[in-house]
Amino acid sequence: MKTKRAFLTGISGMVGSHLLDYLFANTDYEIHGLIRWQDNLENLEGMIKHINNQNRIFLHYGDLNDSNSLNSAIENIIPNYVFHLAAQSYPLTSFISSEETYNTNIIGTEKLLLACKKYSPEAIIQVCSSSEIFGKVPKENVPINENCNFHPTSPYAISKIGTDLIGRYFAEAYDMCIVTTRMFTHTGPRRGDVFAESSFAKQLAMIEQGLTKPEIYVGNLDSLRTWADVRDAVRAYYILVTKNPIKGEYYNIGGNYSCTIGDMLKKLISFSTYQEDIKIIEDSERMRPIDANLQIPDVSKFKKHTKWEPIYSFDQTMLDLLNYWRDKVKKNKEYLLR
Repeated sequence: MKTKRAFLTGISGMVGSHLLDYLFANTDYEIHGLIRWQDNLENLEGMIKHINNQNRIFLHYGDLNDSNSLNSAIENIIPNYVFHLAAQSYPLTSFISSEETYNTNIIGTEKLLLACKKYSPEAIIQVCSSSEIFGKVPKENVPINENCNFHPTSPYAISKIGTDLIGRYFAEAYDMCIVTTRMFTHTGPRRGDVFAESSFAKQLAMIEQGLTKPEIYVGNLDSLRTWADVRDAVRAYYILVTKNPIKGEYYNIGGNYSCTIGDMLKKLISFSTYQEDIKIIEDSERMRPIDANLQIPDVSKFKKHTKWEPIYSFDQTMLDLLNYWRDKVKKNKEYLLR
């Protein structure tokens, strides 16, 4: 039987690299990833020895903003599964670079789906939307189910509404097997330091190494989140596309543990080897103009369809995130001191 092929956009990101790890360990698929020339491949360092070796992992240069590169990749691969993870994914950045965010996340998704429609119409495609599309939700609508109204609080969230709707449009208009995921907060090793929990873990690791004063700069600590581990998230994506996917369906996915950003910070500090008091300083640069402050999902639809359940506890996720930054800080002390 011919080996199945999976194509991952955003393979060098946190989620993409963990999905690569999962597929490599748990399937015999050929795994193809889209990368840009300027992408940092640090998240793939554990897999570098396997890339273009053993006929398992292959990287293709391209960009969501370039139709030719997407057409070339899809035509050459003809994937069975497409995991569309790539995006301009930083909400704070989107306030500064809204046009790039819209172009990459909305038009880029359309360009990818047009390439799939032309060259691999039978592919099963996961389109990553986001819980950010729900934005500022009234308390009476929490937990948030799939039918909650959209109330975006950033250009990023607006762009993900476009991503969400384009995925569903292509499924209905062209009978393509596209499923849309609205993943709530997910984190773990390799999380970029532009996100709150990863920024806190990085600052804490630097304090432990004596590289900075015992101070942690924060944004809104009152925002409530439900937390999932990135390794549970990629397993959810795999299950969704391989276990009876339903064309055009869309799902909220998230963890089991909810707490505020402030309580998450307290958890990280509780794992610290630094025993003195740490000063918490509010930083206006880390505040959003509007905050999506009640991100609590109803994931019953997804669990009913897939039987998926999270494996990683909140404590384990936070400890693994902190240990990731401890290792990274130790390796890059000279760079971080510049």
